[in-house]
Amino acid sequence: MRQNDSMQKKGNNYAFIDSQNVNLAIRAQGWKLDWERFRIYLREKYGVTKAFLFIGYVEGNNELYIALQSAGFICIFKPTLEYKDGTTKGNCDAELVLHAMIEYPNYEKAIIVTGDGDFYCLVQHLLEKAKLLAVLIPNRLTFSALLKFKEFRPYLRHMNDLENLLAYKKRRPYEDRTS
Repeated sequence: MRQNDSMQKKGNNYAFIDSQNVNLAIRAQGWKLDWERFRIYLREKYGVTKAFLFIGYVEGNNELYIALQSAGFICIFKPTLEYKDGTTKGNCDAELVLHAMIEYPNYEKAIIVTGDGDFYCLVQHLLEKAKLLAVLIPNRLTFSALLKFKEFRPYLRHMNDLENLLAYKKRRPYEDRTS
């Protein structure tokens, strides 16, 4: 058992999740994340009492946002910009870092869920202050080299092998067997 695995199930740990990075990296592997199962996984595996999900706000996605909040995520929305080419941009990196620092006195350990190297400074700071529980990387094949430094390796976890546990499976409609 790794040193920091023993504290994963207890304590008051917070997750800070880069939703766009997670969504794109998981879909690139050919599966879709079941966010409700993922929230349960974070609670059971890492003792996450609060899970902050950073997401760009897009008009018309209210059902998605309600479902995420019902699953137990605290959604932190960023306004998005829609470009002439049809793409939408809502980078939430600054919000994630800011909230990790705002919440700093309230959690024992943090789990950062992303493969984005823009979070190098946050991960480094949390490690130096003994507040880092793990960096959960959505895809071990396509994450930033900035998160591959030797001092981070003991904290890296990967979602590649969690497809059976966390993949969204279409729920079949209720079958009426009265006929």
